[in-house]
Amino acid sequence: MDFLVKLSDGFIGMFQAGAETFVGFLTGIIPLLITLILFINALIKIIGEERVFGFMQMCTKFFVLRYTLIPFLACFFLTNPMCYTFGRFLKEEHKAAYYDSTVSMLHPIVGLFPHANAAELFVYLGVAQGFAKVGSQSELGLRYLLAGFVVILIRGVITERIVAILSSRDKKKAVNA
Repeated sequence: MDFLVKLSDGFIGMFQAGAETFVGFLTGIIPLLITLILFINALIKIIGEERVFGFMQMCTKFFVLRYTLIPFLACFFLTNPMCYTFGRFLKEEHKAAYYDSTVSMLHPIVGLFPHANAAELFVYLGVAQGFAKVGSQSELGLRYLLAGFVVILIRGVITERIVAILSSRDKKKAVNA
């Protein structure tokens, strides 16, 4: 009988903990995310969508910017999943690598800019709570973002090269057919 009581207490306790977390989100992170999203949308309107898009198109000419700055800005300004639409500024042979870089940026950007991928925030906050015991969450977020830039550049360049190799193979097959 004691086992059943502990089991039922644990079962309901799980939902009570979930409810406490939910209330914490409603009074903490959700208003923050809404405010950040409103700010970013206002900033885009103030700068002008044409200027933002023109700048992005210019940046696509340089591979370092194509696989670092553009994914970062796309995630920052458009958030997930709209950030993938910036791929329209790239040549067809660069789109797969851009997508790979952008997908990889969605995790590290959350530490400093939680509005960019709100769904990922809950995973990051779990890691950050443990890190907060030995360091600052801002330090973790910055290190996470800097490491992310290195990773997305490497992934973008490698993916671009793989796409080029596979495309050349397809062209050879088409010529021989």
